[in-house]
Amino acid sequence: MPIKYVPFVPEPIEGQAILGNFNRILKYRGADDAAKVLQRGMPLYEMEKKETVGKNESGNMVIRGECVSACAYLKEHDIQVDLVYIDPPFASGADYAKKVYVRRNPKIAEVIQQVEEELDIDELKAFEEKMYGDIWNKEKYLNWMYENLMAIKSVMSETASIYVHLDYHIGHYVKILLDEVFGEDNFRNEIIWKRKQGNLGQTQQYGIVTDTIYFYTFSDNYYFNTPLSKNGQEEYLKRFKYEDESGRKYRLSPLISPSYSPSLVYEYKGYKSPPNGWSVSRETMQRYEEEGRLSFPRNKGQRIERKQFLDEWEGSPIQNLWTDIYVINPVAEERLDYATQKPEALLERIVNASSNQNMIVADFFGGSGVTSAVAHKLGRKFIHCDIGINSIQTTRDRLVANGAQFDVLEIKDGVQLYRNPVQTMDKIKSLVQGLKQDDALDSFWAGSISDSKTGTIPVYIPNLEDSASKMLDTVQMNRIIHQAIPELESSINKVIVYYIDLADRKEIEEFIKSDDSTTVEIELRDLKSILDDVVIGDYAEFHCEPIQEDLFGGYAVTIDRFVSDRVIQKIMEFNQKAFLNSSGKKPYKPIEISEEGLELIEFLSLDCTASEGEWHSDSEIKIDKNGYVIKNGIKTKDFWYARICSREKPLRIKIRNICGDETEWAVE
Repeated sequence: MPIKYVPFVPEPIEGQAILGNFNRILKYRGADDAAKVLQRGMPLYEMEKKETVGKNESGNMVIRGECVSACAYLKEHDIQVDLVYIDPPFASGADYAKKVYVRRNPKIAEVIQQVEEELDIDELKAFEEKMYGDIWNKEKYLNWMYENLMAIKSVMSETASIYVHLDYHIGHYVKILLDEVFGEDNFRNEIIWKRKQGNLGQTQQYGIVTDTIYFYTFSDNYYFNTPLSKNGQEEYLKRFKYEDESGRKYRLSPLISPSYSPSLVYEYKGYKSPPNGWSVSRETMQRYEEEGRLSFPRNKGQRIERKQFLDEWEGSPIQNLWTDIYVINPVAEERLDYATQKPEALLERIVNASSNQNMIVADFFGGSGVTSAVAHKLGRKFIHCDIGINSIQTTRDRLVANGAQFDVLEIKDGVQLYRNPVQTMDKIKSLVQGLKQDDALDSFWAGSISDSKTGTIPVYIPNLEDSASKMLDTVQMNRIIHQAIPELESSINKVIVYYIDLADRKEIEEFIKSDDSTTVEIELRDLKSILDDVVIGDYAEFHCEPIQEDLFGGYAVTIDRFVSDRVIQKIMEFNQKAFLNSSGKKPYKPIEISEEGLELIEFLSLDCTASEGEWHSDSEIKIDKNGYVIKNGIKTKDFWYARICSREKPLRIKIRNICGDETEWAVE
């Protein structure tokens, strides 16, 4: 249950029109629900600090949780952001998967290294795991986006800017929302990013090669540093065809005022000014001459021109069509195998253009962490937020490698119990006893349960991908009673409504009791009892011993055995699917794991500071997909030999499996 509700900004007041343009232009069933959510406010939950990397005097944050709750936390603590970039789901109908690579068995790593065998990427054993499904009902998506945009606006400073990255699926609808939230007068640009070359295979349509980025500001007073570029300026560079006595190339530029000004009409060194005057004052003209920046023609009937030197030219201003930034190369160093990863060059342009040093840059759908990584490199503070554990881990490791300092935080809203919302939803549906898919029901219902006495019982399970549906309040219950239940068959006598969080159970029960529009029985069930069964920790056997490998000595923790039932189940599912799809030409190649199970480990960390509470990563290693060790963020060409070392005696060890599940153990 939330600690409290934090008002959105602007705060609705009695008689104030909310969603004026939104409802007028996009009128559809359910649009009024958004207004009720805004009047309720943003749910504020407890925030748990999971880890601090470095001293973090700048207050950088990596937050696992949803955008609205994160904004509630920021607003409650009077934290305002100066630049927002978001790359939210595009409502594209696509599923996004993470490719999970099985690591090399460290028991045979030494043999591989001796023969200097380099595995080809195609030979690596891998399977895919669904990260999230970008499958949205348009109405739900727009309500969800509206709530997120209002939450983001509530934590933006008066000089802040926001860039919203979308594509053709939903961008034109979201543009209307942005006009509503930030005001049409604060719309600055529609940026078109050509992200790839043309599709050679299309036959019935033009190739889709662009994304759209909408640029808005909070007010008329905002930061903007005009970005410049030299790319694609070959024709312009040809103008620098002259050379001075030192060999510096330059071009000649006229010094003609575009409009008449008496103060600029003067004779200089016998050269008469143009009819409107020179473009600079006499003092500036003298300074240009002293600096060798003027060209005096022999014929004084002609005009003086200014020399513009090539080595001082920073480039031409960037326009709103971006064709010079390409998607990440498959072998690029910044590539992280993250499905929706954007190139750093894209964010570098945005961060440089719309923020200055030490400003706060935020991304509330942070994904691979490119925004926070770029913000750190450019001397800005950062806030990364995402609901998926893979995003948090990817970003955390990326920032550690970049030498950033930050806190890892988790919003305690009762939902963050598995890797991501999609996988959690799949698990929940499999754990609800008797639940089966029912094509006769609307998609609002997760399925139904058959009861010998009651008959068919539709079951509602909140969508963990949709923050608006997680909270069971009178707004959601009103929708269930007046929209969802009336569409059921008349033979339905009972429905089951699961909830993650309740605004107020007594209030909900009174609301149901007081509404006499339906005779259908509504049973409320707490989903947390099912979610508790979703996560089962991994198992590890290890031993710790002192070592004396250099002048300082230290400790080594060796992993003897590792078992992850969750990963093994995924591998078994993959093997079964591969077997069914195999043929004589494409034989079945199962993924096999050794008895020790060490191939299932991706990351290890030792805490030598505290035996409980906030984690302190005093020593850490990550094993990349080729089996090489990344030690404390630094890449090496060393294979992992099933152990991790530290200077001080370790008190705890944390192991992350290749799917992203982390488990902690005490080190005796």
